[in-house]
Amino acid sequence: MSRYPKELEFSEMLRDGTVVRLRSIRSEDEPLLQDLAAHMSPEDMRLRFFAAMRRLSQRLAARLSHVDYDREMALIALADHTEQALGVARFSADPDNCAAEYAIAVRSDWKGRGLGHLLMARLIEVARHQGVNKLVGEVLPENGAMLQLCRELGFAIGFDPDDPRLLRVSKTLYDPLVANKR
Repeated sequence: MSRYPKELEFSEMLRDGTVVRLRSIRSEDEPLLQDLAAHMSPEDMRLRFFAAMRRLSQRLAARLSHVDYDREMALIALADHTEQALGVARFSADPDNCAAEYAIAVRSDWKGRGLGHLLMARLIEVARHQGVNKLVGEVLPENGAMLQLCRELGFAIGFDPDDPRLLRVSKTLYDPLVANKR
């Protein structure tokens, strides 16, 4: 596993002037992820995990907080000057970096402030820097906020060929055929 990417620690300002800190997730952040989930509505949990959940189990929180920085990344947003998790965006790439599946979660009381947009924009930058060709995700059709965010960030939206209950969103970040022609 690669070293912790300290260079991804920085502060950002949301559109309402609130300052948040972004950094890569660490294995000791498991309790922060559980607290984040505890501050998400049951509907927001269902839209993120595609299942009814009231909390994030310790096992799932442990899995989500242990990241192989060579193929994965998870950026956590923290309230300025605290260790309170406000949101997280993550991707996991295939071994060849052809595609990476992403997911995002934001505390229900922090939605609508631009935090999701900020997390996704930074995640796209990190994925592009790591040479990921394409970001892909699955979205429930009723998740209007996520679909709007995808449109704003230039994702293509279509039906998921593997599951008709889902939409597949994708954004090409790096096309090796175009890059090789330069």
